[in-house]
Amino acid sequence: MTQPAVTRALRELEGVCGKPLVERHGRGIRLSPYGEMFRHHAGRSLALARDGVAMLQGLEADEGPQLRIGALPTVSATLVPDALAELEAGTGRHRFSVTTGENQYLLDLLRRGDLDLVVGRLPAPERMVGIDFEPLFHERVAVVVATGHPLDPLSHLPSGALQSYPVLMPSKGSIIRPLVEHMFLEQGLSMPQAPIETVSATFGRRFVLDHRAIWFISQGVVRADLAAGAMQELPLDTTSTQGPVGLCIRSEHQLSAMGARFCASLRGLCGNLIE
Repeated sequence: MTQPAVTRALRELEGVCGKPLVERHGRGIRLSPYGEMFRHHAGRSLALARDGVAMLQGLEADEGPQLRIGALPTVSATLVPDALAELEAGTGRHRFSVTTGENQYLLDLLRRGDLDLVVGRLPAPERMVGIDFEPLFHERVAVVVATGHPLDPLSHLPSGALQSYPVLMPSKGSIIRPLVEHMFLEQGLSMPQAPIETVSATFGRRFVLDHRAIWFISQGVVRADLAAGAMQELPLDTTSTQGPVGLCIRSEHQLSAMGARFCASLRGLCGNLIE
């Protein structure tokens, strides 16, 4: 659309709503408080329209409708692949797409109707407007090093240990970052002065195994390495970081039959993960 067309459409929409939806901000414009209120409803309406289109298109597609899954790091390397394997994804007529990333990014895609569901940690309450959450199991943060690390055999973490080795921390926008910071406060620990912030499982794993790093990460991300003996947990009490992991689905969204089967597969797999 051209700029005059956009301006005209906005003015017409403001006339219908009876409230100013945008306001000047510097040299441009931004949503007004009324616009922010309206955006949630407008986004949900567009998402529902996309659901309807996808449903109708799926009725005529030989391969069936696509199930679009968002997966946070804690489940993208474990639960989601296992659930898809149970459904024989990639060998039948059903289509799947899996998108990984940070929580806010995936929830934005979910609200717009670009994802059918998101699997991961329970987001903060302010991020859950228009979204329903179904808990599957509880998980805590683990503090891990590579097996053979100088801190590996110690039963007590010495003072200054976190300043003596590279530290990987969850990024500030991640769900578990506030939990980790709270754990530092309650145990009287000093935050690392210059941590590397990341939620990338691929980068974190390589850096820990090859460069003597200490990694604060959801236990699910490193579960396989802990079980295989490639990594070890450090003696830090992370009980307070425990939180629910589950399914996020738009409140108005009706999952397809394959979506329901995928969720059922996740529920079955999660029965073995309850701590």
